[in-house]
Parts: sequence; C-alpha cells; structure tokens
Amino acid sequence: MSDLAKTPGPSTEKPASDSASTAPAVEPSAAPIPAVDPRLLIREEGIKGYWSEFTRKVRGGELGSLPVFIGLIVIAIVFQLQNSNFLSASSVANIAVYSSGLGIMAVGIVFVLLLGEIDLSVGSVAGVGAAVWAVLNVNNGWNDWLAILVAVLSGMALGALHGFFFAKIGVPAFVVTLAGFLGWSGLQDWMMGGEGSINTPSGSVVENLTNYFFEDKAAGYGLALVAVLAYAASLLVDSKRRKAASLPARPVAEIVLRTAVVAVLCFAVAYVLNEPAGARGLPLALVLFLAVLIIADFVARRTTFGRQVFAVGGNPEAARRAGINVDRVRITVFALSGTLGAFGGLFIASLSGGATKSVGAGNTLMLVIAAAVIGGTSLFGGRGKVWSALLGMIVIQSIQQGLNMIGMANAVQYMITGAVLLAAVVIDSVSRRTQKTAGRA
Repeated sequence: MSDLAKTPGPSTEKPASDSASTAPAVEPSAAPIPAVDPRLLIREEGIKGYWSEFTRKVRGGELGSLPVFIGLIVIAIVFQLQNSNFLSASSVANIAVYSSGLGIMAVGIVFVLLLGEIDLSVGSVAGVGAAVWAVLNVNNGWNDWLAILVAVLSGMALGALHGFFFAKIGVPAFVVTLAGFLGWSGLQDWMMGGEGSINTPSGSVVENLTNYFFEDKAAGYGLALVAVLAYAASLLVDSKRRKAASLPARPVAEIVLRTAVVAVLCFAVAYVLNEPAGARGLPLALVLFLAVLIIADFVARRTTFGRQVFAVGGNPEAARRAGINVDRVRITVFALSGTLGAFGGLFIASLSGGATKSVGAGNTLMLVIAAAVIGGTSLFGGRGKVWSALLGMIVIQSIQQGLNMIGMANAVQYMITGAVLLAAVVIDSVSRRTQKTAGRA
C-alpha cells in the first residue's frame, strides 16, 4: 500500500474549543410567571371592570336573579300607580305573612329541583302535617309544641318514604310523589273525619305563627341591624379565608358597597313595617321564614351535603364515581322537602283559622313550585339558590296582592301567574342554551 494511502487526510472535526465558541449561549431557565386570576384584574379595574364582567355574563346567559329583581321593580311601579296603598305598611305585611308558609315549602322544593327532580306531594304532605297537629293537640289534648314536633316529623317520614322508593327501588320521582299526592290527600281526609275542620285554639302556637306581630319598633330595626351585620361579617370572613388560601377575594370597597345596599333594603322594610300609620310591626311569620332561609342557605353553600346535592343534580353518575352516596343524598333531600312541607302546612292552617280538608289543596302545589322556578332555580337540576324561594314567592304574592287591591278576578290572577311562570321557564331554557353556545354549561 502506498504511503499516500496510509497518510490520513485533513481532519473534518473542529476542535472542542472552536465548537464551544460558536455554540449559542444557553441562558438559565427563567422562573415561570405566575398566572393571574382574571377576577383579580376585573376588581383592579374598578367599576369599569365589574361592568365589563357583568355584560360578559349576561351575553353568556348567566342572568342570575336579574330578571326577578327587574320583575319586582316593574310590579311595584305598576301596582303603586294603580293603587297608592300597594306599598303601604298593611300591604307589605300581608305580602310577608302570606309568603311565609308557602315560601318555607318552596325551600324544600328548591333542594328537590337542584337534584333535577320534582315533588308533587308537598301540598298533601302539608295537609297531613296540619291534620296531625290538629288531631293531637285539639282533639286529644297533647301539648302544643309536642303536637307540632310530631306533625313536622310525620312530614319528614313521608318525604323519606318518597325518597326511598325513588332512590332504592328506582321508581321515577314524578310517579312516587304523584302517588303520594293522591294517597296523603286520602290520609288527610280520613284523619279529619266527618268534622271536616278543626279550629285553631285561641292563643295557641299555631295561631300565633301568622297572627303575632312584634309591635316594639326595636324588634324590626334590631332584626335589620343583625341581618346587615351578619351579612357584612360573612363577606369579611369569606374574604379572609380566600386570601389565606391565595384565592381572589373581594376588596374592602366592594364589601362596603354590598353591605350598604343590603342595609338600605333591610331598614327600608323595617321602616315600612314600623313607622306609618296602621303599621303592626314585624310579623313573626317573616322572622321564621328568614330563619329557615338562612339555615337552608348555609346547608346548601357551606356544607358537604349541600355540595353533594349540586353534584348529584349536575351529573348523578359522575357524583357516584366521585364517591358520593347518591341514594342517601336523594332520600335526605326528599325527607327535607317533606319536613318543610309539613311545617308550611301549619302556617296555612294558621291563616285558615284551623286545619281543614282543603289545607294544601287547590293551587298550593303549583304556587310552591312556581315560586322556586320564578326565583331562579333551574328545572334541569344543578343550578339555583335557596333564596329563590323568597324572591319567587314575593313575586307571586305581590302580583296577587296587587290584583286583589284593584279588584281583579281570581281567574285573571291565575292566568297572570301562569304567564310569569312560563316566562321564568323560557328564560331558564334560553339561558342554558346561551351558556352552552358560549361554552359555559
């Protein structure tokens, strides 16, 4: 082999030093930029940010309670123009008292609707509750409080029975509660016997449910003050908890503004109930209704059970796979509906002057369901608030009060209430469709 062949050619590899000198410099990795919650940016923009967020939600179908508030304003203006006494103390007191019993029943329906189900038996359960109390207390001389307790527990038992057949046996809730509607109406009729009605004893607890008023002005203003302070405290505690968890929290200015709005509403109602001529003071029925609302709202928003109700209503199968006992949640919700149904039946008996075969009959069921839906609770499950019962019942009773004051026939009242209910369902359906289009459902 020749020397030329043995001589290696020039190397094509560059020295390590040259390679290093021409390679691009590698910068040390920069620290990741933390993501900023868009809600923080909105709050930093002030009023402009909140307005843009509000308009975005409306365009996306997230209307919340806006239609209800607009409806109440329109109702107040229209009937006040027709009759200057519509916003008088006696009229407002009547709306509050007549809203209480049916409103308490509507709270139970809100929980059922959150499951995406329906309870058609609530009116009959109310009648059974009133009958149980009347038979035990008036006919058999039981202690008033003990008879009330047994009446409420009877409603819980009937509701739990509905929930058992629905959750464990698999019978549709519509069918189970329809059977309850018929069966418990018969039970109520049988318990009342041939008398047909049992009058409420004078001075009894049940009579006072809708006939007792706190005439001392301090009661009305005191309750308003307590409500405002409790609302402000809840906002502050929630803000503190969110800051501790590094979550976006409401600024102090927003908390002050929200508290001021609530204060104006609460003290305005207290003034109307206390100050004008003919005012009787704060109704006990309203106090009890608000107590039920506050407790139920706490259960729905602040407890594990409440979150489970929303989860089951949104997607039962997903809730089951997440470890939630779906059957237990369903039975508990129907038991709660029965409990509040029987309790509301006592208010109806108080207004009627006694327990009768007609307690819970007529349009009671329709008004209770309508109140929950008109207030903003979705018929499709998984969306709504306990306060829907208050808002919806105020709308219904305001319409009825206004129409009564201008001498409108009951037939017209039913037609208008039905139209309002249909409008609420249409708004709910359109809202859901808009949210799906916007990718928010």
